[in-house]
Amino acid sequence: MSLQVTSKISKNSKISDILYEGIYPSEVDAGKLKRGYTKDISMEEAIRKSRALIEALPYIQSFKDKIVVVKFGGSAMVNIKTFQSILQDVVFMKTIGMMPVIVYGGGPHISSEMEKRGKKPLFIHGYRVTDEETLKIAIDVLINQIGKLIVSQINEMGAKGVCVWDREKSPLKARKFVCEGEDKTAANDLGYVGELTGIEHERFNNLCEGDNIPIVPPIAEGAGNENFNVNADNVASFIASSLKAEKLVFISNTHGISTDPSDPESFTSTLHEDEVNKLIESEIIRGGMLPKAKACIAALSKGVKKAHIIDGNIPHSLLLEIFTDKGIGTQIIV
Repeated sequence: MSLQVTSKISKNSKISDILYEGIYPSEVDAGKLKRGYTKDISMEEAIRKSRALIEALPYIQSFKDKIVVVKFGGSAMVNIKTFQSILQDVVFMKTIGMMPVIVYGGGPHISSEMEKRGKKPLFIHGYRVTDEETLKIAIDVLINQIGKLIVSQINEMGAKGVCVWDREKSPLKARKFVCEGEDKTAANDLGYVGELTGIEHERFNNLCEGDNIPIVPPIAEGAGNENFNVNADNVASFIASSLKAEKLVFISNTHGISTDPSDPESFTSTLHEDEVNKLIESEIIRGGMLPKAKACIAALSKGVKKAHIIDGNIPHSLLLEIFTDKGIGTQIIV
């Protein structure tokens, strides 16, 4: 069932339908989410909270004025509590002086909208075949539905979210992506699918250094002013590399990288990039984790200090990973 969000944009059913299969509308109170819950706490609880703040202090000092790129996809928008938790963490980061950048995907929502309009999604080697009609649907979903929802929710939390897509133009630059066939000799035409070639650094720097949180949809502009649909994981990696980010964080629906598929508890807190490459070569890292791991390695090779893969279903996992000694996901280091 669809979840109606209590916000300024709740009248737009398309936007509110993005958050689905979560909790019942009667359980959602945007006022409470914005204000937070207040209740009497014990002295022990107060001391525990103060210790958490002290533990976070050196991290807060270290990451002040540093860029952190945070990428999440459709799995983070399945439940409003998860969605709100991630955005609250990002707003916290901005409030204490960090410079977060949000990159988001929306593949399942694009496919759903295509089917509603009588168009069947088609994929080749994991890439969405994007003809002109599909591109229009993708832009509508990513900009007018998901993007507006993210900006609205961030603004309600007291920060200022700004979608970088402005007047139907993107600060991301791309060329047409050529996908090789399985025999490496033939190429598959994916339509308006692109690979990034650059970004407008000045626009991103101005947004980051101001009071804004840049919100980045994975749509880029080509040399002929045409638009391209770009893989969101690659967008996050490219932006992090281009802006010399301190961190790149992928929010997924798993606890991080598993080193043994047969052992559900084999998630590891820290991996060297060489170890990740070995896990890729041995096909232990595969499926949806593969593009994220590759995007992390690509960013680290171009100067990003650390990359992280964390579980967005854990409340405030972003803060727990960045501001605590133990962390909660997998960090990849050079």
